Amino acid sequence: MQELNYNTNPIISNQGDDVISFKCELQENLQKAMKEFVEEHPNWDQYRIIQAAIAGFLMQKGFQNRDLTRLYIGNMFSMNFKD
Repeated sequence: MQELNYNTNPIISNQGDDVISFKCELQENLQKAMKEFVEEHPNWDQYRIIQAAIAGFLMQKGFQNRDLTRLYIGNMFSMNFKD
């Protein structure tokens, strides 16, 4: 199985934002689905998927924060929001 691209997408990461890296294990079927999605949608990468998923989950659970909303919308619609 081919490894996913680990380069940071400059469209998604804001220059002024702090970025924290973490390593996690994914089930093989989830990793495979994410790889296929990225191959079919070249404007997405695994970082954008994970950020959108975590932000969406937190928003669904009632966590309200303007920066989180901007991150979620920016990832979903390829937008950059300047303060």
